[in-house]
Formats: sequence, C-alpha cells, structure tokens
Amino acid sequence: MTSYKVAAGRELRIAISGKSGCGNTTVSRLLAERLGIKLINFTFRQLASEKGISLAQVMENAKTDDSYDIEIDTRQLALARKESCVLASRLAIWMLEEADLKIYLIASPDERSKRILKREGGEFEDVKSFTLMRDTQDSSRYLRLYKIDNDDYEFADLKIDTLKYVPEQIVDIILAELLKRGLIEKAG
Repeated sequence: MTSYKVAAGRELRIAISGKSGCGNTTVSRLLAERLGIKLINFTFRQLASEKGISLAQVMENAKTDDSYDIEIDTRQLALARKESCVLASRLAIWMLEEADLKIYLIASPDERSKRILKREGGEFEDVKSFTLMRDTQDSSRYLRLYKIDNDDYEFADLKIDTLKYVPEQIVDIILAELLKRGLIEKAG
C-alpha cells in the first residue's frame, strides 16, 4: 500500500460530509490514517455520551435548544482550524469554507438504514423510519440555524456514491484527487 504525506510546507484540511449511514465516519477515519493526520468527528452520539443521555434525547432537545448544534459545530471548526485534518461531519463541506478538498458521500435511504441496522441493531423498518425522521430534523435545523440546505452539495469537489465502492476504494479516489491537486505527495 502506497504511503502519502501532506505536501511539504503546507497544512491540509479535508471536509467530508454525508447523511447518517453514508460511510462518512469510516471513510474519514481510513483517510486520516493513510495521511497520518488528525480525524475530527464529534457527533450528537458523542455529545449524548458526554452528557449521559441517549442519542434520541439529544435529538429531541436539539429541536428546541440550538446550543446542541452550535456546541458541536463550534468545537469541530475550532479543532479543524488548528492543524491538518479530516473533518467528518454532516456540515463539514459547508462550514469549513477554507477546506482544501470538499467531499460529499451519497447513499440511498435504504442503504443507509441497512448500514445503521448492521452497526446498531434493531428492526429495519424502525431504523429506516428513525433515519428518515433524523434526516428531516437535521435538514430543518441546518436551514434554520445556518441557512444551509444540506441537499445542495453540487459545489463539493468530489461527490461519491458509496454504493459503487468499498471504503478503501473511496479513500483511493480521494487520495488520487489530492495527489493530482499537489496537496499530498508519496512518502518515502
């Protein structure tokens, strides 16, 4: 496997977004590992854990309390601006405007629900219903809070259908684009 590093004399910020279950966390982790840079991926799930409440409760609270979204987004952006990183979040490609490469990962609602079911268990119809409800709530909050339409990602540098590739192939596509742009170089 070829090793890569950030091009000499520069920092690199990669923003990766996609809806729940699209493979965002997996792809971002693998990419950060391959490049030897920090992964920033602070989510509602982690915030729920920190606060000692369920993900469902955080989502319910976030409907009427903007501090949940603002805390996550503010923390992530502050971390991303400190050093080379892969920022993985629903809003990364919109919020980290200075990102060197913006990637949007795509998967159908059914496929995303299957992946979430595999990861978390449960019944498919319940997971699918929860996923679609979460998509709707997320989109509504992003539009209200930030005037961001998270279904408008045409500006992304790369749009990758995650049904067509396994995560390692997606990482290879991203690495090839970074190499082409002179943002990374082969190591050793």
